[in-house]
Amino acid sequence: MTWLEDRAVAVITGAAVGDALGGATEGWTPEQIEERHGGRVTGVVGPWYPDWRTARPIAPYHKGDGHITDDTLMTRALVEVYAKRRAHLDAYAMAEDLVPLMIGEPRWVPELESTALLLQRVFLAEKWIVARLHYGHVDPREAGVGNVVNCGAAMYVAPVGVVNAGDPRAAYAEAIDLTGAHQSSYGREAAGVLAAMVAAAVAPGASLDDVVAAALEVAHDGTAAALRAVVAEFAGRTVPPATDDEERALAALVRETVAPFDSVGPHYREMSMDARRPSRTKSIEELPAALAFVLAHRGDFRGAVLAAVNYGRDADSIAVMAAAICAGLGGTAVVPAAWVDEIGDASRMDLRETGHLLASAAADILKADRERAAARAAFLGETA
Repeated sequence: MTWLEDRAVAVITGAAVGDALGGATEGWTPEQIEERHGGRVTGVVGPWYPDWRTARPIAPYHKGDGHITDDTLMTRALVEVYAKRRAHLDAYAMAEDLVPLMIGEPRWVPELESTALLLQRVFLAEKWIVARLHYGHVDPREAGVGNVVNCGAAMYVAPVGVVNAGDPRAAYAEAIDLTGAHQSSYGREAAGVLAAMVAAAVAPGASLDDVVAAALEVAHDGTAAALRAVVAEFAGRTVPPATDDEERALAALVRETVAPFDSVGPHYREMSMDARRPSRTKSIEELPAALAFVLAHRGDFRGAVLAAVNYGRDADSIAVMAAAICAGLGGTAVVPAAWVDEIGDASRMDLRETGHLLASAAADILKADRERAAARAAFLGETA
């Protein structure tokens, strides 16, 4: 594979692994996770409730057993839009190409164990995209205003980083434009920052320090403050957690560090009154938590992802973000092939094929970028 193919496949498969592993523990506390599974989760586990079709509060979703969630389904849809357009995307692309995929093309949904529309699986914050753009005819650049502020845009935005490989600022700008159709405030900001981090991670020779620098350079408001707090607490660590007790202590410290910026509050299923409302001082929890686990584990894919999975709360999206960063840095060699195969089989999705599809689109986009840059340089040389 070329460098670009390797990184694209790594980011897509890695994020899907984090999604599937974290989906089984989403919404719970670390203590509840250990009690349910007889210890810390170290791989694919079964559903929280064996009677998942009728159990609450997560019915009717079959989470666990290697099933990807809406994070990966939305990521796949975004990759398909890139593959169709072979160009950078904006909010209008969300309206013109992503919405039709959500409402017009049935596909296998592992958590429903049936073929369904993507719209039928996604959370209300993503259903908002269809309601506002397809039915409300809202200006795509403003459609995200009024939606609940959450990680919904950031959870599937990693492909934006790949098509802007090596240019974090461009990735941030594209993600902010694209996700304006979906999110606002710190939800939209998180999408821009994660795209920038992935763009930095997949650049040849990139280091974890480069990823941190990119995040801090582009982030604003509460998101920037949350990331600075995480970097101050975890960036200096040179020895990753080695025992279960150290992992438990890490999870508690991550929560303590991000809690002042998180609007959801201490009880994930009983959110505070300020949860998911626009703010200049708040951040989604998932992005700084993901970076904290990546920093604590010094970019190790398995360590960071499993730390996110065992953290609970929005474990699948936290693990998606941590995985995308680590996989971007390390390539396909760091994403356990056994996990990719097991999750792909269980979810009836060729995860590597999605990565190759993204790489193909990204290659065309990056080529066009080079040609535009060369033409502009020539023009400036002639007019200087």
